[in-house]
Amino acid sequence: MTSERDSETTFEEYSQPNDEVMPYSDDETEDELDTQQPGAATGQAHSNRDTQESRDTLRKDCSWQVKANDHHFYQQPQFKRTIFLCFKRSKYKGNAIKTYKYNPVTFLPLNLFEQFKRAANFYFLVLLILQSIPQITTLSWYTTLVPLLLVLGITAVKDLVDDIARHRMDNEVNNRRCEVIRDGRFKSTKWKDIKVGDILRLKKNTFVPADILLLSSSEPNSLCYVETAELDGETNLKFKMALEVTHRYLQEEGAMANFDGLVECEEPNNRLDKFAGTLFWRNSSYSLDADKILLRGCKIRNTDFCHGMVIFAGADTKIMKNSGKTRFKRTKIDSLMNYMVYTIFIVLILLSAGLAIGHTYWEQQIGNSSWYLYDAEDFSPPYRGFLNFWGYIIVLNTMVPISLYVSVEVIRFGQSYFINWDLQMYYPEKDTAAKARTTTLNEQLGQIHYIFSDKTGTLTQNIMTFKKCCINGQRYGDYRDGAGQLQSHPEQVDFSWNVYADGKFSFYDHYLIEQIRAGKDPEIRKFFFLLAICHTVMVDISDGQLNYQAASPDEGALVTAARNFGYVFLSRTQSTITLSEMGTQRTYDVLAILDFNSDRKRMSVIVKEAGGNIRLYCKGADTVIYERLHPRNPKREATEEALDVFASETLRTLCLCYRDISPEEFEAWNKKFLEASVATMNRDEALDKVYEEIEQNLILLGATAIEDKLQDGVPETIARLSKADIKIWVLTGDKKETAENIGFSCELLTDETTICYGEDTSALLQTRLENQGNRAGSGAHSSLRMNEPFFQGSRDRALIITGSWLNEILLEKKKKKKKKLKLKFPRTAEEEKKQREKRQRAEAYKEQHQQNFVDLACECKAVICCRVTPKQKAMVVELVKKYKKAITLAIG
Repeated sequence: MTSERDSETTFEEYSQPNDEVMPYSDDETEDELDTQQPGAATGQAHSNRDTQESRDTLRKDCSWQVKANDHHFYQQPQFKRTIFLCFKRSKYKGNAIKTYKYNPVTFLPLNLFEQFKRAANFYFLVLLILQSIPQITTLSWYTTLVPLLLVLGITAVKDLVDDIARHRMDNEVNNRRCEVIRDGRFKSTKWKDIKVGDILRLKKNTFVPADILLLSSSEPNSLCYVETAELDGETNLKFKMALEVTHRYLQEEGAMANFDGLVECEEPNNRLDKFAGTLFWRNSSYSLDADKILLRGCKIRNTDFCHGMVIFAGADTKIMKNSGKTRFKRTKIDSLMNYMVYTIFIVLILLSAGLAIGHTYWEQQIGNSSWYLYDAEDFSPPYRGFLNFWGYIIVLNTMVPISLYVSVEVIRFGQSYFINWDLQMYYPEKDTAAKARTTTLNEQLGQIHYIFSDKTGTLTQNIMTFKKCCINGQRYGDYRDGAGQLQSHPEQVDFSWNVYADGKFSFYDHYLIEQIRAGKDPEIRKFFFLLAICHTVMVDISDGQLNYQAASPDEGALVTAARNFGYVFLSRTQSTITLSEMGTQRTYDVLAILDFNSDRKRMSVIVKEAGGNIRLYCKGADTVIYERLHPRNPKREATEEALDVFASETLRTLCLCYRDISPEEFEAWNKKFLEASVATMNRDEALDKVYEEIEQNLILLGATAIEDKLQDGVPETIARLSKADIKIWVLTGDKKETAENIGFSCELLTDETTICYGEDTSALLQTRLENQGNRAGSGAHSSLRMNEPFFQGSRDRALIITGSWLNEILLEKKKKKKKKLKLKFPRTAEEEKKQREKRQRAEAYKEQHQQNFVDLACECKAVICCRVTPKQKAMVVELVKKYKKAITLAIG
């Protein structure tokens, strides 16, 4: 009965983890997994009544409302917040930012407060107070005041210089200028005077001053190219696209001044890649997402000008929400210094107490009878001993090194310059020297025990090149002539027949080119047509040349390959895409784009072809594509074999597929798609559910294989790090075979290395847990046995584990709840206690399991975690830091 009351759900357990399946999304939480799928939200309204109903529904969920060109809108009572007593202020922030810590009034008290947090400084402050008491002091007060002021002054000047630099930076940013609608016209205005709801005009090579909704731009279809290096460090251009309705009607200055749209969206948050909102304008509602938002910190590129409406300003912008307060990282030297100072304090107190007790004893026995030592004070010996205790504290103050912290700071400051001047760390090819960006962590560099590295862009160059493919079960990309015979001396394919070839693409399989030019195999046409149409790449034509701007290097490589093979992406609009297919130019209607994300691991487009046929084209990871294939796919096994071959050659793979859709099916699906696209709450989940309905019964076309070369000198670097007894863990989202072969390529794994996998690890850990469970009854002998290593012998070992096994081993596996109708009963105190004890036991069991895994993994020379999400990467690093108390370096 208790179990029925306690749970309303049952869990679906999976017997074995799937090595090929990417675990749960980074964005999922337990609560999100437990919630039901969101229902359809209000549809796109085209009448006054429907729009009002939509607005009423959304207002219940969204409290952030932005009205264009209306500053009085934000002074309404519902937008006011109480800041102190009866004083209220609008919740909408101004656009001025503040990163400095002090102002002229707060500098002295705040800085002194921070400095006296240090034990040594506080000690000398107490010492100064004691020296001002005549009955106690044995030294003049200025002997402590002068060095204390010197130390405090040096540190205060350093802090003041740093804060003045922050003030100057803030003033420089806040006083930048851009054009804002004022009194019906664009006028030059300082950034700090920009308000929510303002309409801005931004020009090429200028920074975006706030988080704005893109309304229109000088580019066709109101595209806008931005560089997001200030946000995520990536220098490749990304593109944003305005709504078609704002692109059409909001181009002139007068139209901008008269724009009165209302945006209802999520509250300010720190998620750079997420945005959900709805624009209400002219009795219609329009869905808004992150692709229509320009974030503060972006830089306008390749776009003469663009217009936008401010959604979040100042401290509410996403970049400022991500900044927060800088967390001070304390090194082991800092901890050691504090430990030393506290130890000295204890020794000083004990020594002074011993001397004071001895003085009291001496006074009682001898002191009063010695006239030449008597100071004429009529105090009792215990009281005189108490006063002398503080006197000894003052006399022995030199035991505490007041300049210790300052000395260490000076040493670190000098070390940072030595790092900058180090010729062996200079990179002549790019004229780049080492740069110490902090003086806090210098000494940590020589104490690193574990290095955690991503693969793409860290071990590899992140320069993608199309190498091989599999079409309809047939592999292409080997060195072959036009008849399909292997060549001993490869010759590069001549693409001179293709006027759009970029001249940089290298390919050696002449047989594939002959097949393409013959045009006899429709599957080959569909394959390269899919590569040319299923993507989010934008094209820029300069000097008659096509330049592709891709947010992902993989997409850029695939579209460039299709271009060289004769299927050229030429241009796109909001609803069409134009291709050149073997010299014939055609335009297709794009009915929907089903976006890629880290959970879906795929993207699709729905295209209406010239004859009216509607077809869905999809590309994605093999794990998610194979789950959605039609039962009858005759080339499935051949494609799987090709994928294994490509993975063994350390190539990155994607599967391509398609399906035909009837007009009736598309119309029914499109209604659900429009409803989900304007949902404000749980929009991503609603869209994923709709996407899932249409991405079923797919027909497999083939697979692509892209090469990402290793960085120069990676094997040599890993060899040197291994000699220093530094263990290297590679954390990647690639397939197990790809990750393993990369391990051999960079010589992290060798032929002498014994490789352990997830299933081996699970068995070892289970045995260890059983032994630990019996430890209490076995006594000390069992305790000794628990400290034995997992592996016997001195052979080099490596661990290769997938994300699914990692979740299984660490008990982090998420369980989706299956709804079951149960009656709810209030729990008794005894039931609550049992539940609490049950949770505590489960937590202790989980912690023991995780510690055992870390112990086992750290016995291996190298660890490779594949098919892991960014969240799992962070979890692995945190576990090693937690249980090994080691200094770690995480890269990528």
